[in-house]
Amino acid sequence: MTLDFNLARQKMLDQQIRPWEVIDERVLDAIAYSPREDYVPPRYRTLAFVDMNIPLGHAQVMMAPKLEARLLQELKVRPIDKVLEIGTGSGYVTSLLALLGKHVHSVEIFPEFSAAAQQTLNAHGVHNVTLEAGDAARGWERHAPYDAIFVSGSLPLLPHALKEQLTHGGRLIAVVGQSPVMEARLITRVDAANFREHSLLETDLPPLINADAPPRFRF
Repeated sequence: MTLDFNLARQKMLDQQIRPWEVIDERVLDAIAYSPREDYVPPRYRTLAFVDMNIPLGHAQVMMAPKLEARLLQELKVRPIDKVLEIGTGSGYVTSLLALLGKHVHSVEIFPEFSAAAQQTLNAHGVHNVTLEAGDAARGWERHAPYDAIFVSGSLPLLPHALKEQLTHGGRLIAVVGQSPVMEARLITRVDAANFREHSLLETDLPPLINADAPPRFRF
């Protein structure tokens, strides 16, 4: 029996995402529009709408759909925003950010991920993105400052340099901490020297490659 992806997508929205307090119609519309099943690795295509992290390789994952949606809602991406995504992964969140913002700069440390994501984005007519291969664990100054920054892997420590790449009023969302104790945080730049930080929820996510970590105690 062939899976009805449209029905599965609607069930995901109704049974996973809306119950997680995702009510922003722009975010919900973007998720309804973008074909998640085309972005997951082919062997996991039938699991595209399941409430789980989907392996991508290199110990990296696609976030569970409800977590992606909740973080996007909290980031409040506007149609005028220049967005930085750290960790392109499959390109799915890239596609959602592109629907919500003006232009997305997405950086991926694994070139094969970036190349595959570019093909899928092109196939679906998502062109307001610039994909680059590189290490953005401490940010990506090349196109800074950004109105919004989405970090797709966890960070044991949140680099100050990353916050400095926000515009005034810019927002950064990241999962911070070490497994199993991590929290999603929203950081807003108030002015040149001050930031406002808000803890959103607890979760667990693989770390970004080369992310800063706290020193280990030695006895």
